[in-house]
Amino acid sequence: MHIKRIWIMFKARNWEFFRDRASFGWNFLFPFLLVAGFGILFGGRGHTEYKIGVFPAPAETVEVASLDVPKAFKETRFLQFVGFASHAEAMEKLRHHKVDLVIRTGPPPYQYWLNESSPKGYLAEKIFQASLTGEINSALLHKKKIHTAEIRYIDWLFPGILAMNMMFSALWGVGYIVVRYRKNGALRRLKATPLTAFEYLSAQMLSRLFLLMFTLLVVWFGCDLIFHFHVEGSTGDIFILFFLGSLSLTSMGLVLAARGTSEEFTTGTLNFISWPMMFLSEVWFSLEGAPEWVKHIAQAFPLTHLLTGIRKIMNDGAGLVDVLPEITVLLMMTGIFLGLGAYLFSWDH
Repeated sequence: MHIKRIWIMFKARNWEFFRDRASFGWNFLFPFLLVAGFGILFGGRGHTEYKIGVFPAPAETVEVASLDVPKAFKETRFLQFVGFASHAEAMEKLRHHKVDLVIRTGPPPYQYWLNESSPKGYLAEKIFQASLTGEINSALLHKKKIHTAEIRYIDWLFPGILAMNMMFSALWGVGYIVVRYRKNGALRRLKATPLTAFEYLSAQMLSRLFLLMFTLLVVWFGCDLIFHFHVEGSTGDIFILFFLGSLSLTSMGLVLAARGTSEEFTTGTLNFISWPMMFLSEVWFSLEGAPEWVKHIAQAFPLTHLLTGIRKIMNDGAGLVDVLPEITVLLMMTGIFLGLGAYLFSWDH
């Protein structure tokens, strides 16, 4: 391995990115516009889906007909009931915006909890109140508050937007670019130089890691100046986890770049991987109440483990030891992807 050759390729790839003004600007503008849009539309708080947590209940998916809650409420359309075994579990999900309202099943007066910072919870509460007699009947209701600190929806969403932007930049910035180089013959010309495949892939990965973390820092602190995000844990720990996530996602991009020669096929493959990853990794919404097989599929994506760890640190005050399972999975995925990418890589096809 020759450090100087890696350094030359590293600089060349960075200059190529910085000179592409459209791509350079969009990497900063896209996540900022998403965060600003949600902040303006929802005041940094929430959106309008309705998941109703009930306890005690045996499983996450419950038989609605058997619930001991008002009949009119059970028959209301567009409500999904999610069961929890304990009060503590239900409160934790409510605090993290995974459900919009929590109700204790049983005879009246009905006890219920909501997250005061969530418009979804407010509307779910009004529906629940109106389902009793058609009007609010305080004698049948007993409203209670969460005893732990509430989390704004924008604080829950922000890590997802950053991770999603990182995912697209890593997969397309490595996978698509290398395939384009192979198709136009640039890789064949590099093969004629002393540069080895390992040195070339190392330079590509280091360049992308530098750009991802640079973009992350600019967007994070730029958005924080406007929305004043609340971070329970260490910001340094968050950036360490983001770095490990970018490492895993970039190495996944190297696997996609290892053999491809068709830009069209690579585009389809990248979309086939990135879009399900975005929707199943809880970037935009929680998978609470989803079928178990869907949750199992989500565990196969590095983005899922990245976001789980980031939100534990940011919203719950966890440390690196607390997110060690997520760190372990990200490192294992990185090793597997790097091994596959190095084994399959070809200069020509």
